[in-house]
Amino acid sequence: MIKSAVTVSLVEQARRGPFVFHDDLAAAAAHAAEMGFDAIEVFAPAAECIRNLPLAELLSQHGLQLAAVGTGAGMVIHGLSLCDAHAEKRAAAREFIRGIIDAGAEFGAPAIIGSMQGRWSDDVPREEALKLLTESLEILGEHASSCGTVLIYEPLNRYETNLCTTMKQGAELLDSLSTGAVRLLADLFHMNIEERSIAAGLRDAGRHLGHVHFVDSNRQAAGFGHMNYAPIAAALQELAYDGYASAEAFPVPDSITTAQQTIDSFRSVFRS
Repeated sequence: MIKSAVTVSLVEQARRGPFVFHDDLAAAAAHAAEMGFDAIEVFAPAAECIRNLPLAELLSQHGLQLAAVGTGAGMVIHGLSLCDAHAEKRAAAREFIRGIIDAGAEFGAPAIIGSMQGRWSDDVPREEALKLLTESLEILGEHASSCGTVLIYEPLNRYETNLCTTMKQGAELLDSLSTGAVRLLADLFHMNIEERSIAAGLRDAGRHLGHVHFVDSNRQAAGFGHMNYAPIAAALQELAYDGYASAEAFPVPDSITTAQQTIDSFRSVFRS
């Protein structure tokens, strides 16, 4: 059965980002539980921040799980990526992600690599960038496996990366890996831009699908845009997907409205 989750950002530099809740983890957890979410997804500045949070207490208190932890602060705060032209910065990016993997694994939660995948450029041509990304996914996937979890890789739309922008490209990348511990994140907003059909894109992800960002065409809460969720739900059912549908959406008009709209849409799409 697909489970519901909602995002919480604790990164000041990402205040304008597409996260439902910002700053106050305790309040976010309380609201998520009251509305009936199964889990929260946390975007934190660094691994030590996750460890210093009263996360275990809050999850236990509210009967929630930790769906995933984001690594994007490595890019947002430090400008780190796995395809950087400089070897020392690539090493720092891997170390940052490794720390997030470790912190999330303490709660059985995977880490997500989105913006930290980077881009190809004149300094790092596409073929070389994909080689660097592949090498890092191998290393980090194996590290996640050793921690008893998996690594989640997210294809992004063309405005955020020029590497893998579709589920088919992401699946082909994962097919090339020797590690079996990397999964794909299907973000419906990115897919709405890049896929001819979101449902077909999910089928392209196939066995690699490991996480879903449940959001609408305008990156607002599901139901606040023009996305048709019926074929999406059918594709996920066909794939026997039983992971999370996590709301990574702008808090428009506010966090509470966005969260409530999301859980209402989740129930309509996945529980009716």
